[in-house]
Amino acid sequence: MSTYVIGDIHGGLKALLQVLNKLELQEGDELIFMGDYVDGWSESAQVISFLMELSETFACLFIKGNHDIWCEDWLREDKVNPTWYMHGGKETMDSYAAFGKDKKKKHLAFFEAMKLYHIDEQNRLFVHAGFTSMHGVEKEYFDFVFTVDRTLWEMALSIDGTLKIKDYNYPKRLQHYYEIYIGHTPTTNFGFTVPMNAANVWNIDTGAAFKGRISGMNIDTKVVVQSDNLPELYPKEKGRNK
Repeated sequence: MSTYVIGDIHGGLKALLQVLNKLELQEGDELIFMGDYVDGWSESAQVISFLMELSETFACLFIKGNHDIWCEDWLREDKVNPTWYMHGGKETMDSYAAFGKDKKKKHLAFFEAMKLYHIDEQNRLFVHAGFTSMHGVEKEYFDFVFTVDRTLWEMALSIDGTLKIKDYNYPKRLQHYYEIYIGHTPTTNFGFTVPMNAANVWNIDTGAAFKGRISGMNIDTKVVVQSDNLPELYPKEKGRNK
């Protein structure tokens, strides 16, 4: 049995299918999705439908991202957040054009059931963006932080490679967990097209919302598979070009 972590998808169903095919999943495998399933490419609603079906066959854990919160709010209240609309919301709304009320209601329930973070039996933390409490995720003051924080990743990038996790000046936030898996901040921002590792943090978002790819990684072996670049799969679209 293997556990795989899947980076941000942003409506790129074609790319997601490529990744899952390359993983060659076996019975008993587990999939942990890092959030931001919607907003960007044209198949956001279709991504959610597919993931709902996938979870009936494989053990799936869905972490909630900031874009998922926006979509969830829209499905619940039918009100358009202007910020969301400008950052992929329009494309997501368009993808739901053929969906009736009952199907939207099922999608809403799917979003509502997503977790803000998960800690496994090996003390590995999975969270969309990060957290700010030096006492760990259980002591975080505001839930929204889990979906938007970038300071955890920035801190991990700044750590001197000679420091050890038990050193007195090693950041306390990072000492709570054996490994931390995040998405949210594209590695392409730093010139990398593959997942990045800094300290004990693994960033799995490889820029699928823009010009990058979706990545899947075996969390034990660290073997990575990737889709094609999203603009190649959706040549008539722009993705999240903001």
